[in-house]
Amino acid sequence: MISLETKLFGIKLDCIFNASGPLCTSEEELYNLEKSFSGAVLTKSCTIDPRKGNPEPRYFDTEWGSINSMGLPNLGYQFYSEMASKISNKPYIVSVSGMTPDDNISILEHLNCVDGVSAIELNLSCPNLIGKPQMAYDFKETDDFLYRICKDLRKPLGVKLPPYFDSVHFQKMADILNNYPISFVTCINSIGNGLVIDPHSESVVIKPKSGFGGIGGDFIKPTALANVRMFSKLLNCDISVIGCGGIKSGWDAFEHILCGASAVQIGTQLWKEGIGCFERISNELKLIMEEKGYQFVKDFRGKLKEI
Repeated sequence: MISLETKLFGIKLDCIFNASGPLCTSEEELYNLEKSFSGAVLTKSCTIDPRKGNPEPRYFDTEWGSINSMGLPNLGYQFYSEMASKISNKPYIVSVSGMTPDDNISILEHLNCVDGVSAIELNLSCPNLIGKPQMAYDFKETDDFLYRICKDLRKPLGVKLPPYFDSVHFQKMADILNNYPISFVTCINSIGNGLVIDPHSESVVIKPKSGFGGIGGDFIKPTALANVRMFSKLLNCDISVIGCGGIKSGWDAFEHILCGASAVQIGTQLWKEGIGCFERISNELKLIMEEKGYQFVKDFRGKLKEI
C-alpha cells in the first residue's frame, strides 16, 4: 500500500498540506482545511492585531501563476490561538509574522503555552508589507532574533524563508539555522517585487506598491526546487525542509521531495482550485510512486541524481 506519511516536528502526517496565505484566514476556511485531504492545517500569518491588509485589487491570476500584495490580512494571533482547541483531527500549525521583532516575541511567548498548537512557522519573508523589509535577507538581524527567541522554546519552531539566489547566501543562512533548535524550514515564500502588466489597458494589475507584488505558481518552481535542494544539503539532518512553490500536480510534489523535501505546501493552486487540490495531487503522487516502485516518501526523498 502506497503511503504519503512523513514525520515533521515529531508528528506523523500526510506530506501534502496548505501554505500559509490562501484560504486559511477565517474559522470557516480553517475548518474546511481540516475536513480536506490536507495533511495539516496551517494558518494565515498572524500579527498582534487583526489586519485588513493592503487595498484591493491585490491578487491577480496569470497563466503561469500569480502575483499578490495581500499585506497580511488576518484576524490577529488571539483568534488563531483560540482555534487551536477547535482543530483536533490534524496537526495545527500557526504562522507568525509580527510587524516588529518584539511583536513576534510576544506572539511566540503566548503560543508556546497554548495546548493544541502542534508547531509554529515563523514567517521571516513576507515581501508585501509596505515599508517592512524581509528579515531573512538580513543575516545578522536574523541571527540576533533567533538567539532571542530560541532561549525558551516549548513548541517546535520552523522558519519560512524567502528565495535565495547566491550560493554564499544559502551557506550564510544555513550556518545561522544550524546553530539553533529549528525543527523545519519552508522554502520558499513568493519571489518579491515582481511586476505584472496588462498591455491592453497599459496598467499594472494590482493596486498596492504601485503594482509590485510577490510572484507565485509555476514560474517560481525552479527557484523553489533549488532552495529545497540546497538547504536539504546544508542543514543539520534534524532540520526538515518543506517545499513550497509551483506545486500544482503530483509530479511537482514528486520533484520537491526528490530534491529533499519531507513535505510540500500548496499555495497558488489552492487559491485557484480550492481544497479539492489536496486529494487530486495526493492521488497523482501515489500513482507516480506506484509506477516507480516506491512505497514510502522516504524511499525517494533527497535522492535526486546528478550527471
